[in-house]
Amino acid sequence: MSQIRKRLDQILPEIKKKDFLNNKGLGNEIGFYLFDYDPEDELIVRDHIDFLIRKMNNNPDTADIVEFDLFNIMIEILEDKGYLEKTFKMEEKSGSQKMIKKIKTTLSLKSNARLFTNYISERVEENQIIFITGVGKAWPIVRSHTVLNNLHPEIEDNPLVMFFPGSYDGASLSLFGDIHDDNYYRAFSLVPRKDSVI
Repeated sequence: MSQIRKRLDQILPEIKKKDFLNNKGLGNEIGFYLFDYDPEDELIVRDHIDFLIRKMNNNPDTADIVEFDLFNIMIEILEDKGYLEKTFKMEEKSGSQKMIKKIKTTLSLKSNARLFTNYISERVEENQIIFITGVGKAWPIVRSHTVLNNLHPEIEDNPLVMFFPGSYDGASLSLFGDIHDDNYYRAFSLVPRKDSVI
Protein backbone atom coordinates (compact mmCIF):
# COMPACT_ATOMS: atom_id res chain seq x y z
CA MET A 1 0.00 0.00 0.00
CA SER A 2 1.37 3.41 -0.98
CA GLN A 3 2.12 6.11 1.55
CA ILE A 4 -0.70 8.34 0.29
CA ARG A 5 -3.29 5.58 0.69
CA LYS A 6 -2.11 4.88 4.22
CA ARG A 7 -2.46 8.55 5.09
CA LEU A 8 -5.86 8.83 3.42
CA ASP A 9 -7.10 5.85 5.41
CA GLN A 10 -6.32 7.77 8.60
CA ILE A 11 -8.66 10.65 7.73
CA LEU A 12 -11.97 8.92 8.48
CA PRO A 13 -11.07 7.89 12.05
CA GLU A 14 -9.81 11.43 12.72
CA ILE A 15 -12.87 13.30 11.48
CA LYS A 16 -15.26 10.92 13.28
CA LYS A 17 -13.79 11.82 16.67
CA LYS A 18 -16.03 13.95 18.89
CA ASP A 19 -13.08 16.15 19.80
CA PHE A 20 -12.52 16.88 16.12
CA LEU A 21 -16.11 17.98 15.55
CA ASN A 22 -16.17 19.99 18.77
CA ASN A 23 -12.75 21.58 18.09
CA LYS A 24 -11.49 20.38 21.44
CA GLY A 25 -7.90 19.83 22.47
CA LEU A 26 -6.50 22.48 20.16
CA GLY A 27 -5.32 25.00 22.76
CA ASN A 28 -8.29 27.27 22.04
CA GLU A 29 -7.32 27.47 18.37
CA ILE A 30 -10.00 27.16 15.71
CA GLY A 31 -10.10 23.72 14.08
CA PHE A 32 -8.45 24.42 10.72
CA TYR A 33 -6.53 21.48 9.28
CA LEU A 34 -4.44 20.84 6.19
CA PHE A 35 -4.01 17.56 4.41
CA ASP A 36 -0.99 18.00 2.15
CA TYR A 37 -0.12 15.52 -0.57
CA ASP A 38 2.06 15.13 -3.64
CA PRO A 39 0.39 16.72 -6.69
CA GLU A 40 0.72 13.49 -8.67
CA ASP A 41 -1.67 11.88 -6.16
CA GLU A 42 -4.45 14.34 -7.03
CA LEU A 43 -6.84 11.79 -8.57
CA ILE A 44 -6.35 9.33 -5.70
CA VAL A 45 -7.11 12.12 -3.22
CA ARG A 46 -10.19 13.26 -5.15
CA ASP A 47 -11.57 9.72 -5.20
CA HIS A 48 -10.99 9.38 -1.47
CA ILE A 49 -12.71 12.71 -0.76
CA ASP A 50 -15.77 11.42 -2.64
CA PHE A 51 -15.63 8.23 -0.55
CA LEU A 52 -15.41 10.23 2.71
CA ILE A 53 -18.38 12.40 1.77
CA ARG A 54 -20.53 9.37 0.91
CA LYS A 55 -19.45 7.52 4.05
CA MET A 56 -20.12 10.41 6.43
CA ASN A 57 -23.21 11.92 4.79
CA ASN A 58 -25.02 8.58 4.54
CA ASN A 59 -24.52 7.82 8.22
CA PRO A 60 -27.00 9.46 10.62
CA ASP A 61 -24.54 9.03 13.47
CA THR A 62 -21.75 11.12 11.93
CA ALA A 63 -21.41 14.75 10.93
CA ASP A 64 -22.07 15.70 7.33
CA ILE A 65 -19.27 16.98 5.12
CA VAL A 66 -19.83 19.98 2.90
CA GLU A 67 -17.26 20.41 0.11
CA PHE A 68 -16.23 23.71 -1.42
CA ASP A 69 -14.13 23.54 -4.58
CA LEU A 70 -12.32 26.88 -4.93
CA PHE A 71 -12.22 26.64 -8.72
CA ASN A 72 -15.95 25.91 -8.96
CA ILE A 73 -16.72 28.80 -6.59
CA MET A 74 -14.63 31.14 -8.76
CA ILE A 75 -16.50 30.06 -11.92
CA GLU A 76 -19.89 30.44 -10.22
CA ILE A 77 -19.08 33.93 -8.94
CA LEU A 78 -17.84 35.03 -12.36
CA GLU A 79 -21.00 33.63 -13.98
CA ASP A 80 -23.23 35.39 -11.44
CA LYS A 81 -21.44 38.69 -12.11
CA GLY A 82 -21.74 38.18 -15.88
CA TYR A 83 -17.96 38.15 -16.35
CA LEU A 84 -17.19 34.57 -17.34
CA GLU A 85 -17.60 34.96 -21.11
CA LYS A 86 -15.80 38.31 -20.94
CA THR A 87 -12.77 36.67 -19.32
CA PHE A 88 -12.59 34.09 -22.10
CA LYS A 89 -12.63 36.85 -24.71
CA MET A 90 -10.03 38.84 -22.78
CA GLU A 91 -7.72 35.83 -22.65
CA GLU A 92 -8.04 35.35 -26.41
CA LYS A 93 -7.35 39.03 -27.05
CA SER A 94 -4.79 39.96 -24.38
CA GLY A 95 -3.35 36.70 -23.02
CA SER A 96 -3.57 34.75 -19.78
CA GLN A 97 -1.61 37.15 -17.56
CA LYS A 98 -3.92 40.08 -18.22
CA MET A 99 -6.96 37.85 -17.80
CA ILE A 100 -5.68 36.55 -14.45
CA LYS A 101 -5.00 40.08 -13.22
CA LYS A 102 -8.49 41.20 -14.23
CA ILE A 103 -10.17 38.24 -12.49
CA LYS A 104 -8.22 38.95 -9.30
CA THR A 105 -9.46 42.54 -9.40
CA THR A 106 -13.04 41.44 -10.15
CA LEU A 107 -13.02 38.99 -7.25
CA SER A 108 -11.24 41.45 -4.93
CA LEU A 109 -8.47 38.92 -4.39
CA LYS A 110 -5.60 41.38 -4.20
CA SER A 111 -6.39 42.33 -0.62
CA ASN A 112 -8.87 39.73 0.60
CA ALA A 113 -11.14 36.86 -0.38
CA ARG A 114 -14.44 38.19 0.94
CA LEU A 115 -16.50 36.82 -1.95
CA PHE A 116 -15.15 33.33 -1.23
CA THR A 117 -15.50 33.78 2.52
CA ASN A 118 -19.11 34.88 2.20
CA TYR A 119 -19.91 32.13 -0.27
CA ILE A 120 -18.64 29.45 2.13
CA SER A 121 -19.91 30.88 5.42
CA GLU A 122 -23.43 31.37 4.03
CA ARG A 123 -23.64 27.71 3.00
CA VAL A 124 -22.36 26.02 6.14
CA GLU A 125 -24.71 24.62 8.74
CA GLU A 126 -24.11 23.71 12.35
CA ASN A 127 -22.29 20.42 12.96
CA GLN A 128 -20.93 20.17 9.43
CA ILE A 129 -17.32 19.52 8.50
CA ILE A 130 -15.94 21.80 5.79
CA PHE A 131 -13.72 20.37 3.05
CA ILE A 132 -11.87 22.90 0.87
CA THR A 133 -10.73 21.40 -2.44
CA GLY A 134 -9.71 22.66 -5.88
CA VAL A 135 -6.65 24.51 -4.56
CA GLY A 136 -4.45 23.47 -7.48
CA LYS A 137 -7.14 24.14 -10.09
CA ALA A 138 -7.81 27.66 -8.78
CA TRP A 139 -4.13 28.71 -8.65
CA PRO A 140 -2.73 31.27 -9.51
CA ILE A 141 -5.97 33.26 -9.34
CA VAL A 142 -7.03 32.07 -5.89
CA ARG A 143 -4.33 31.66 -3.24
CA SER A 144 -4.99 29.16 -0.48
CA HIS A 145 -3.45 31.21 2.33
CA THR A 146 -5.65 34.20 1.43
CA VAL A 147 -8.78 32.05 1.65
CA LEU A 148 -7.73 30.51 4.97
CA ASN A 149 -6.77 33.85 6.51
CA ASN A 150 -10.10 35.38 5.55
CA LEU A 151 -12.12 32.37 6.69
CA HIS A 152 -10.42 32.24 10.07
CA PRO A 153 -12.52 34.97 11.73
CA GLU A 154 -15.72 33.76 10.03
CA ILE A 155 -15.68 30.02 10.71
CA GLU A 156 -15.37 29.26 14.40
CA ASP A 157 -17.62 26.30 15.16
CA ASN A 158 -17.06 24.06 12.14
CA PRO A 159 -13.87 22.09 11.68
CA LEU A 160 -12.30 22.78 8.29
CA VAL A 161 -9.94 20.63 6.23
CA MET A 162 -8.11 22.03 3.21
CA PHE A 163 -6.69 19.47 0.80
CA PHE A 164 -3.43 20.94 -0.41
CA PRO A 165 -1.42 19.63 -3.41
CA GLY A 166 2.00 20.49 -2.05
CA SER A 167 3.62 20.55 1.36
CA TYR A 168 2.85 22.15 4.69
CA ASP A 169 5.46 22.15 7.44
CA GLY A 170 3.31 23.76 10.11
CA ALA A 171 4.53 27.24 9.22
CA SER A 172 4.47 27.71 5.46
CA LEU A 173 2.70 26.37 2.40
CA SER A 174 4.49 25.21 -0.73
CA LEU A 175 2.07 24.61 -3.60
CA PHE A 176 3.04 21.85 -6.03
CA GLY A 177 6.22 21.44 -4.00
CA ASP A 178 7.96 24.52 -5.36
CA ILE A 179 5.66 27.57 -5.26
CA HIS A 180 5.83 29.37 -1.94
CA ASP A 181 2.27 30.35 -0.96
CA ASP A 182 3.07 32.65 1.97
CA ASN A 183 3.09 31.75 5.63
CA TYR A 184 0.11 30.26 7.37
CA TYR A 185 0.63 29.44 11.02
CA ARG A 186 -2.88 28.67 12.20
CA ALA A 187 -3.63 25.28 10.68
CA PHE A 188 -2.90 21.84 12.05
CA SER A 189 -1.70 18.95 9.93
CA LEU A 190 -4.61 16.48 9.80
CA VAL A 191 -2.41 13.45 9.08
CA PRO A 192 1.25 14.50 9.31
CA ARG A 193 3.72 13.13 6.82
CA LYS A 194 6.78 11.27 7.99
CA ASP A 195 8.69 13.39 5.50
CA SER A 196 7.13 16.83 5.02
CA VAL A 197 9.35 17.76 2.08
CA ILE A 198 8.16 16.85 -1.41
